[in-house]
Amino acid sequence: MDFALSSCSWHGHETYAPEEPALRARLRVDTPAGEAWRCLRCANFVPGPPKASGPADRAPEVPRGRLLRDRVIMRLLAVERLIRALVLILVAAGIFQLRTSKTHAKEAFDNELPLIRPLADQLGWNVDESKLIKTIDDTFALSSTTLTWLALAVLAYAVLQLIEAIGLWLVKRWGEYFAVVATSLFLPLEIFELSEKVTVLRLILLLVNIAAVVWLIWSKRLFGARGGGRKYHEEHGAESLLTVERAAVLESRATSTETAAAERTD
Repeated sequence: MDFALSSCSWHGHETYAPEEPALRARLRVDTPAGEAWRCLRCANFVPGPPKASGPADRAPEVPRGRLLRDRVIMRLLAVERLIRALVLILVAAGIFQLRTSKTHAKEAFDNELPLIRPLADQLGWNVDESKLIKTIDDTFALSSTTLTWLALAVLAYAVLQLIEAIGLWLVKRWGEYFAVVATSLFLPLEIFELSEKVTVLRLILLLVNIAAVVWLIWSKRLFGARGGGRKYHEEHGAESLLTVERAAVLESRATSTETAAAERTD
Protein backbone atom coordinates (compact mmCIF):
# COMPACT_ATOMS: atom_id res chain seq x y z
CA MET A 1 0.00 0.00 0.00
CA ASP A 2 1.29 3.46 -0.93
CA PHE A 3 0.58 5.43 2.23
CA ALA A 4 1.84 8.65 0.61
CA LEU A 5 -0.69 8.57 -2.24
CA SER A 6 -3.47 7.53 0.14
CA SER A 7 -2.65 10.42 2.45
CA CYS A 8 -2.50 12.88 -0.44
CA SER A 9 -5.86 11.67 -1.69
CA TRP A 10 -7.35 12.43 1.72
CA HIS A 11 -5.55 15.64 2.66
CA GLY A 12 -4.30 16.98 -0.66
CA HIS A 13 -0.74 17.41 -1.94
CA GLU A 14 1.87 19.35 0.03
CA THR A 15 3.82 21.58 -2.37
CA TYR A 16 6.40 24.14 -1.32
CA ALA A 17 8.56 26.62 -3.22
CA PRO A 18 11.93 27.11 -1.52
CA GLU A 19 13.72 30.42 -1.99
CA GLU A 20 17.07 28.75 -2.78
CA PRO A 21 17.34 28.82 -6.62
CA ALA A 22 19.08 25.45 -7.06
CA LEU A 23 16.65 23.66 -4.77
CA ARG A 24 13.70 25.50 -6.28
CA ALA A 25 14.71 24.33 -9.76
CA ARG A 26 14.61 20.68 -8.66
CA LEU A 27 11.05 20.97 -7.33
CA ARG A 28 9.51 22.88 -10.24
CA VAL A 29 8.82 21.97 -13.88
CA ASP A 30 6.99 23.66 -16.75
CA THR A 31 4.16 21.72 -18.38
CA PRO A 32 1.68 22.51 -21.18
CA ALA A 33 -0.82 23.26 -18.39
CA GLY A 34 1.57 25.63 -16.64
CA GLU A 35 3.98 25.23 -13.76
CA ALA A 36 3.95 22.12 -11.58
CA TRP A 37 5.53 21.59 -8.17
CA ARG A 38 6.72 18.40 -6.57
CA CYS A 39 4.67 17.14 -3.62
CA LEU A 40 6.77 16.81 -0.47
CA ARG A 41 4.81 13.70 0.52
CA CYS A 42 4.28 11.54 -2.58
CA ALA A 43 7.05 13.17 -4.73
CA ASN A 44 4.73 13.57 -7.74
CA PHE A 45 4.57 16.83 -9.69
CA VAL A 46 1.29 18.66 -9.12
CA PRO A 47 0.09 21.29 -11.63
CA GLY A 48 -0.59 24.73 -10.22
CA PRO A 49 1.08 27.16 -7.82
CA PRO A 50 2.69 25.86 -4.61
CA LYS A 51 0.71 25.86 -1.39
CA ALA A 52 3.46 27.80 0.40
CA SER A 53 6.91 29.27 -0.17
CA GLY A 54 9.90 30.52 1.80
CA PRO A 55 13.30 29.33 3.02
CA ALA A 56 13.80 25.57 2.83
CA ASP A 57 14.42 25.42 6.58
CA ARG A 58 10.90 26.73 7.18
CA ALA A 59 9.18 24.20 4.96
CA PRO A 60 6.40 22.19 6.63
CA GLU A 61 7.42 18.86 8.09
CA VAL A 62 5.75 16.29 5.85
CA PRO A 63 6.25 12.63 6.83
CA ARG A 64 6.81 10.19 4.00
CA GLY A 65 7.98 6.63 3.47
CA ARG A 66 8.31 4.54 6.63
CA LEU A 67 7.62 7.53 8.85
CA LEU A 68 4.26 8.06 7.17
CA ARG A 69 3.42 4.38 7.64
CA ASP A 70 4.35 4.66 11.32
CA ARG A 71 2.08 7.69 11.65
CA VAL A 72 -0.83 5.68 10.27
CA ILE A 73 -0.17 2.89 12.78
CA MET A 74 0.06 5.38 15.65
CA ARG A 75 -3.26 6.94 14.70
CA LEU A 76 -4.89 3.50 14.57
CA LEU A 77 -3.60 2.95 18.11
CA ALA A 78 -4.99 6.37 19.04
CA VAL A 79 -8.44 5.37 17.76
CA GLU A 80 -8.28 2.13 19.77
CA ARG A 81 -7.36 4.11 22.91
CA LEU A 82 -10.19 6.56 22.25
CA ILE A 83 -12.70 3.72 21.99
CA ARG A 84 -11.43 2.34 25.30
CA ALA A 85 -11.77 5.77 26.90
CA LEU A 86 -15.36 6.15 25.70
CA VAL A 87 -16.30 2.69 27.00
CA LEU A 88 -14.72 3.44 30.39
CA ILE A 89 -16.54 6.78 30.59
CA LEU A 90 -19.85 4.97 29.98
CA VAL A 91 -18.96 2.43 32.69
CA ALA A 92 -18.10 5.23 35.14
CA ALA A 93 -21.39 6.97 34.33
CA GLY A 94 -23.23 3.70 34.93
CA ILE A 95 -21.58 3.27 38.33
CA PHE A 96 -22.47 6.85 39.32
CA GLN A 97 -26.06 6.17 38.23
CA LEU A 98 -26.10 2.94 40.22
CA ARG A 99 -24.90 4.81 43.31
CA THR A 100 -27.92 7.10 43.25
CA SER A 101 -30.53 4.41 42.46
CA LYS A 102 -29.03 1.27 43.91
CA THR A 103 -32.21 0.03 45.64
CA HIS A 104 -34.36 0.42 42.53
CA ALA A 105 -31.70 -1.22 40.33
CA LYS A 106 -31.39 -4.15 42.77
CA GLU A 107 -35.15 -4.72 42.71
CA ALA A 108 -35.24 -4.59 38.91
CA PHE A 109 -32.32 -7.03 38.68
CA ASP A 110 -33.97 -9.51 41.10
CA ASN A 111 -37.24 -9.29 39.14
CA GLU A 112 -35.61 -9.80 35.74
CA LEU A 113 -33.22 -12.60 36.73
CA PRO A 114 -35.88 -15.36 36.87
CA LEU A 115 -37.05 -14.36 33.39
CA ILE A 116 -33.69 -15.08 31.79
CA ARG A 117 -33.23 -18.48 33.47
CA PRO A 118 -35.18 -20.49 30.82
CA LEU A 119 -33.14 -18.93 28.01
CA ALA A 120 -29.91 -19.45 29.97
CA ASP A 121 -30.77 -23.12 30.51
CA GLN A 122 -31.32 -23.59 26.77
CA LEU A 123 -27.93 -21.99 26.08
CA GLY A 124 -26.21 -24.13 28.69
CA TRP A 125 -25.41 -21.11 30.87
CA ASN A 126 -25.53 -21.82 34.60
CA VAL A 127 -26.80 -18.54 35.99
CA ASP A 128 -26.27 -19.57 39.62
CA GLU A 129 -22.54 -20.13 39.04
CA SER A 130 -22.02 -17.25 36.59
CA LYS A 131 -19.17 -14.94 37.57
CA LEU A 132 -20.87 -12.06 35.77
CA ILE A 133 -24.09 -12.45 37.76
CA LYS A 134 -22.10 -12.81 40.99
CA THR A 135 -20.11 -9.64 40.19
CA ILE A 136 -23.32 -7.68 39.54
CA ASP A 137 -24.86 -9.01 42.76
CA ASP A 138 -21.71 -8.10 44.74
CA THR A 139 -21.77 -4.61 43.24
CA PHE A 140 -25.19 -3.97 44.74
CA ALA A 141 -23.74 -4.79 48.17
CA LEU A 142 -21.10 -2.05 47.91
CA SER A 143 -21.63 1.15 49.83
CA SER A 144 -22.26 4.46 48.08
CA THR A 145 -18.81 5.67 49.10
CA THR A 146 -17.14 2.58 47.61
CA LEU A 147 -19.11 2.98 44.39
CA THR A 148 -18.03 6.62 44.19
CA TRP A 149 -14.35 5.73 44.52
CA LEU A 150 -14.78 2.90 42.01
CA ALA A 151 -16.37 5.26 39.49
CA LEU A 152 -13.61 7.82 40.01
CA ALA A 153 -10.95 5.12 39.48
CA VAL A 154 -12.59 4.02 36.23
CA LEU A 155 -12.89 7.66 35.15
CA ALA A 156 -9.19 8.28 35.93
CA TYR A 157 -8.27 5.27 33.77
CA ALA A 158 -10.44 6.71 30.99
CA VAL A 159 -8.57 10.02 31.23
CA LEU A 160 -5.24 8.18 30.89
CA GLN A 161 -6.54 6.44 27.77
CA LEU A 162 -7.74 9.78 26.40
CA ILE A 163 -4.33 11.44 26.98
CA GLU A 164 -2.69 8.48 25.21
CA ALA A 165 -5.07 8.87 22.28
CA ILE A 166 -4.34 12.59 21.95
CA GLY A 167 -0.55 12.14 22.18
CA LEU A 168 -0.53 9.30 19.64
CA TRP A 169 -2.90 11.04 17.22
CA LEU A 170 -0.79 14.20 17.23
CA VAL A 171 2.36 12.04 16.85
CA LYS A 172 4.09 13.77 19.75
CA ARG A 173 7.25 12.42 21.33
CA TRP A 174 5.75 12.84 24.81
CA GLY A 175 2.71 10.90 23.64
CA GLU A 176 4.88 7.94 22.66
CA TYR A 177 6.58 7.89 26.06
CA PHE A 178 3.28 8.36 27.89
CA ALA A 179 1.66 5.52 25.94
CA VAL A 180 4.51 3.10 26.73
CA VAL A 181 4.61 3.94 30.45
CA ALA A 182 0.83 4.01 30.98
CA THR A 183 0.26 0.80 29.01
CA SER A 184 3.11 -1.03 30.78
CA LEU A 185 1.73 -0.14 34.21
CA PHE A 186 -1.50 -2.01 33.51
CA LEU A 187 0.04 -5.08 31.83
CA PRO A 188 0.44 -6.99 35.15
CA LEU A 189 -3.26 -6.44 35.89
CA GLU A 190 -4.28 -7.68 32.45
CA ILE A 191 -2.04 -10.75 32.84
CA PHE A 192 -3.57 -11.45 36.27
CA GLU A 193 -7.10 -11.21 34.83
CA LEU A 194 -6.10 -13.59 32.05
CA SER A 195 -4.70 -16.05 34.60
CA GLU A 196 -8.09 -16.10 36.33
CA LYS A 197 -10.02 -16.75 33.13
CA VAL A 198 -8.95 -16.79 29.50
CA THR A 199 -11.36 -15.00 27.18
CA VAL A 200 -10.89 -13.94 23.57
CA LEU A 201 -11.40 -10.26 24.41
CA ARG A 202 -8.89 -10.26 27.28
CA LEU A 203 -6.33 -12.11 25.16
CA ILE A 204 -6.74 -9.70 22.22
CA LEU A 205 -6.43 -6.62 24.45
CA LEU A 206 -3.31 -8.01 26.13
CA LEU A 207 -1.65 -8.85 22.82
CA VAL A 208 -2.51 -5.41 21.38
CA ASN A 209 -0.97 -3.67 24.41
CA ILE A 210 2.20 -5.78 24.39
CA ALA A 211 2.62 -5.27 20.63
CA ALA A 212 2.06 -1.51 21.03
CA VAL A 213 4.71 -1.22 23.77
CA VAL A 214 7.31 -3.25 21.86
CA TRP A 215 6.63 -1.48 18.57
CA LEU A 216 6.78 2.01 20.08
CA ILE A 217 10.05 1.36 21.92
CA TRP A 218 11.69 -0.24 18.87
CA SER A 219 10.32 1.94 16.08
CA LYS A 220 10.49 5.28 17.91
CA ARG A 221 13.81 4.49 19.64
CA LEU A 222 12.42 5.27 23.09
CA PHE A 223 14.45 5.03 26.30
CA GLY A 224 17.71 5.01 24.33
CA ALA A 225 16.80 2.00 22.18
CA ARG A 226 18.61 1.82 18.82
CA GLY A 227 20.45 5.09 19.37
CA GLY A 228 17.68 6.94 21.18
CA GLY A 229 16.25 10.35 20.37
CA ARG A 230 19.28 11.57 18.42
CA LYS A 231 19.06 8.74 15.89
CA TYR A 232 15.29 9.14 15.76
CA HIS A 233 15.50 12.81 14.76
CA GLU A 234 18.31 12.09 12.28
CA GLU A 235 16.21 9.40 10.65
CA HIS A 236 13.18 11.68 10.65
CA GLY A 237 15.10 14.46 8.91
CA ALA A 238 16.68 12.09 6.39
CA GLU A 239 13.25 11.01 5.14
CA SER A 240 12.31 14.58 4.16
CA LEU A 241 12.13 15.15 0.40
CA LEU A 242 13.76 18.56 0.81
CA THR A 243 16.65 16.91 2.66
CA VAL A 244 17.09 14.41 -0.17
CA GLU A 245 16.96 17.13 -2.84
CA ARG A 246 19.32 19.39 -0.88
CA ALA A 247 21.83 16.55 -0.69
CA ALA A 248 21.46 16.06 -4.44
CA VAL A 249 22.19 19.77 -5.02
CA LEU A 250 25.31 19.61 -2.85
CA GLU A 251 26.48 16.46 -4.62
CA SER A 252 25.91 18.09 -8.01
CA ARG A 253 27.93 21.13 -6.97
CA ALA A 254 30.72 18.95 -5.66
CA THR A 255 30.79 16.99 -8.91
CA SER A 256 30.86 20.21 -10.94
CA THR A 257 33.74 21.53 -8.83
CA GLU A 258 35.72 18.33 -9.26
CA THR A 259 35.10 18.36 -13.03
CA ALA A 260 36.19 21.98 -13.35
CA ALA A 261 39.33 21.29 -11.29
CA ALA A 262 40.16 18.30 -13.48
CA GLU A 263 39.72 20.38 -16.65
CA ARG A 264 42.03 23.12 -15.33
CA THR A 265 44.63 20.48 -14.47
CA ASP A 266 44.47 19.08 -17.98
